Amino acid sequence: MAAGLSAKPTLLNIKETITDNSIVPPESFETDTYKMKQNWYLKNYTVLNDNFANTPVVNATDEEYIRRLSQMPTDIEMPYNQIVRSYINMYVQRRRELVENMLGMSLYYMPIFEEALERKGLPLELRYLPVIESALNPDAVSRAGATGLWQFMLPTARGLGLEINTLVDERRDPYASSEAAATYLKQLYEMYNDWSLAIAAYNCGPGNVNKAMRRAGINNPDFWSIYYFLPQETRGYVPAFIAANYVMTYYNQHNISPALAKRPIVTDSIHINKRVHFQQIADVLSLPIEEIRVLNPQYRKDIIPGDVRPYALVLPGMQVHSYIMSEDSVLTHDSSKFGRRTVVEPTDLNAPNGDYTSKLVIKTHKVKRGETLSSIAKKYGVSVAEIKKWNGLKKNKISRGKNLKIHTYERVAKPKEEQARNVNAEASAEVAASTAAAVVDGAEVETASQAETQAAKVEPQEVKAAKSAKTSKAKASSEPKMIRYKVRKGDTLGKIAGKYRGVTVKQIQAANGLKNTNIRVGQTLKIPQK
Repeated sequence: MAAGLSAKPTLLNIKETITDNSIVPPESFETDTYKMKQNWYLKNYTVLNDNFANTPVVNATDEEYIRRLSQMPTDIEMPYNQIVRSYINMYVQRRRELVENMLGMSLYYMPIFEEALERKGLPLELRYLPVIESALNPDAVSRAGATGLWQFMLPTARGLGLEINTLVDERRDPYASSEAAATYLKQLYEMYNDWSLAIAAYNCGPGNVNKAMRRAGINNPDFWSIYYFLPQETRGYVPAFIAANYVMTYYNQHNISPALAKRPIVTDSIHINKRVHFQQIADVLSLPIEEIRVLNPQYRKDIIPGDVRPYALVLPGMQVHSYIMSEDSVLTHDSSKFGRRTVVEPTDLNAPNGDYTSKLVIKTHKVKRGETLSSIAKKYGVSVAEIKKWNGLKKNKISRGKNLKIHTYERVAKPKEEQARNVNAEASAEVAASTAAAVVDGAEVETASQAETQAAKVEPQEVKAAKSAKTSKAKASSEPKMIRYKVRKGDTLGKIAGKYRGVTVKQIQAANGLKNTNIRVGQTLKIPQK
């Protein structure tokens, strides 16, 4: 401990004399530095030291720590004591490589943090909170479920207006989460009017801080005066914050190599109002998908759901114009693979017009290690009772290597002869449906008006006229009338058939040459009428 520090702690000097041998480091200290180095940004934009094993550790005296902390231009108080020294030593001794990795990430993230803090008028030293919260990893998730650079719990994040769902988690968004963190920190400071208490409350919540203040029974307390009444993991939070500020400022005094930029990263953003997958963007713009992920960590499944509302896409600066010029190509690229259907009708494999049908087959399944009748039944979509019946089993226990008979259905192509018959039937139905149009009750109705194509016979004019009139009358009475119907949103062939008495789905399929029940909005269908 530094010379000159008071031997008897009082309320005035407890922040300098307090000690604690039960130090609980934050989860960020456990960050896997090897895995961190595989980050696409660190690998492509920074130069890091790969020879830490041969780099000697440089420690400092208490006097040097005190002097350096006092010289930092901060609004938030940075006192020194045994607990702060313990956290500084963790960074400059055991976790030196982590510090260098964080210095590399800070080249990109610190300007984002500083802008958010500046907009709220908060001390810029708060930009180092994510150092102890997440080790500057936007995908960090704590054991308690706190997520992102600023480690927000889900209820707190939603209370601050962050969006969290299956596709989007704005706790991982550097811009949105930094704005939310600045808002929350300002609220906490206005509550306590003391930054040490506000920072502690950021970690454990205002409820725990208020409880500690009541138990301490001290007027105008600060973090250090309620230290021993706080949860154990929170006691080290403010000391770790001071240590993070120290090490990110004085890393070069401890033989930690500064992170150097290989090339500057200049980004720009654009709002997307269509659903698009990262792979579509990467393929068309010739960008590594890892770079898109680094710049847009809030999209959990590599999908921007722009069809729901506009979302921001961050790209390297020069690529934003390329995206604008190529958006149509991006959206159509592999659209069958990445697109999402909005209306789908189930396909009946046994439908008469289909080219495929289902066929019962008996398969042999060899039982593997760890498999049960239940897991095998689930795999083939059958029941345990059925497997036992097919194989004459009385018990559910099965041995590894046993062969089981499984009855299942497979989708198979119909014989070509049957497909040909279907095609001919469809052609006949199409010919029958092609009639002249008339208007009945506001709908277009088709009537028989096709010209006779049979060879003319040399007959008296009166006989030919009589035969022609008789043929036309018979044909008109035998051919069904057709109503044209335009498919609306939510329609199915079943629903449409139900609107017209006596009409079946198969009749509509035959009249329109449909091989299955799939229809699309806006499609015009012919409906047979009696």
